[in-house]
Amino acid sequence: MKKSVAAALAAAAVIGVSSTSFAAIANPFTDVPAGHWAYQSIEKLRIAGIIDGYTDEYGRPNSMFRGDRNITRYEAAQMIARALAKNPTGANKAELDRLVAEFRDELDALGVRVANLEKYADKVIWHGKLEYTYHQFKTDPLNTGHKAKDTSNGYIFRFEPEAEVNDHWTLHARIDAEGDMRDDTTTNFSLVRGWAQGDYDKFQIKLGKFEFYPENEAGLIWDTEISGAELSFGSKWKFTVTGGRINDDTISGGTYGRAEVPDDLKAIGIPDNAFGFEGVDPATVVGLRVDYDNDGKGLFGGAGWYHIKDDDLAWGRTQYVENTILNGNTEAKQYNKANIWTVNLGYRFTDKLTLSGGYARNTKADWEKNSWQAELNYGDYEDASEKGQWSVWAGYRKYGTNVSFVPTAEDALLGTRGWIVGAAWAPFKNIGLIAKYFDGKYIEDGVYNSGHGKARHLFGRVEFFF
Repeated sequence: MKKSVAAALAAAAVIGVSSTSFAAIANPFTDVPAGHWAYQSIEKLRIAGIIDGYTDEYGRPNSMFRGDRNITRYEAAQMIARALAKNPTGANKAELDRLVAEFRDELDALGVRVANLEKYADKVIWHGKLEYTYHQFKTDPLNTGHKAKDTSNGYIFRFEPEAEVNDHWTLHARIDAEGDMRDDTTTNFSLVRGWAQGDYDKFQIKLGKFEFYPENEAGLIWDTEISGAELSFGSKWKFTVTGGRINDDTISGGTYGRAEVPDDLKAIGIPDNAFGFEGVDPATVVGLRVDYDNDGKGLFGGAGWYHIKDDDLAWGRTQYVENTILNGNTEAKQYNKANIWTVNLGYRFTDKLTLSGGYARNTKADWEKNSWQAELNYGDYEDASEKGQWSVWAGYRKYGTNVSFVPTAEDALLGTRGWIVGAAWAPFKNIGLIAKYFDGKYIEDGVYNSGHGKARHLFGRVEFFF
């Protein structure tokens, strides 16, 4: 924090900002609605213990944010002034600096002075992480009795800048560079995501290339990016419409893990990607979701529907592979669509104990056409923002190849079903350790898959946040 803001720490502590101290001053500030980015930032810092919330009638912080109503810019400035005296670091400092820039005038009115340069320099804030990941796979998709072993280990250096446009709109990006530890190679930085986001009261708009990870589905179908638009409305009940294109190699029909397409099938025109290898063109996706979550104890869940169009999907259809190609007709248009329905339900017993599950089905596919998962999680690990955070979990997953097109790839494999266990721990602030293990079998639904071959996956990660 710059010297001008550092000098304000003493001022914030001395004035002891309270709701009663300024009760006689008329409030000239407009409301900060719940959908405003600043409201969400204040709530995030409150959870982290940086923002105290409102003060009582004696000027003492009472830790109550009153998240059920709008706050004024005047009230927000009071909270920020008290938070400055705590001198936060890391991601919390960056979040607070952004709020200082936004509420500079209001802080001036409270006697907390911020230089003009501060107001503009902090409109762009930077988050990011460095993560090292290790994978070990032992797979036998054809049930030969011999599990092939493969390992990978590498790292990602990630920047996630945010820039303010106005009171409601911000710009976001994710920029990654990757390194492979085995052959000591690295990539240049590339733009993975870039989008504009408008936050209004109970209404949000995203435009560009952004994360596609419906939270209540927990990665059962999507854990990727989509280029397009998304509209969300609501708070406890949220309705979401998403549309765009996904450029993911895994959107193709077939059984994941087959070594190659046999020569006799190649001879009649079946391509190399017929059994789950990479697709060629981006897929068009339209999604509708409704979710319920009160952000507290009790039930949460949702339901969704996704329509996907991609010529590679035809290879997941028995009719196309056995009838259309064999008869010499390579037209795939009547088989190039997928309709997926999902339902999700969970229950928070305490702040740390959660049970959740979900089911998905592709009504256009005729094999490996459903996926489901169930998981019990205990702990509070999220982003290692506090030393000592930890979580442990266990569950069961089934990833049908023609349903879970781009699922979370940290434990279960495509085309398999089995048990997962995991643990996470933050030994130091902003440093996290994660370990996961999957033990399962391949699904015996594929037309050319002998089925029930074993699959195991060991996953480890060390992550450093900044």
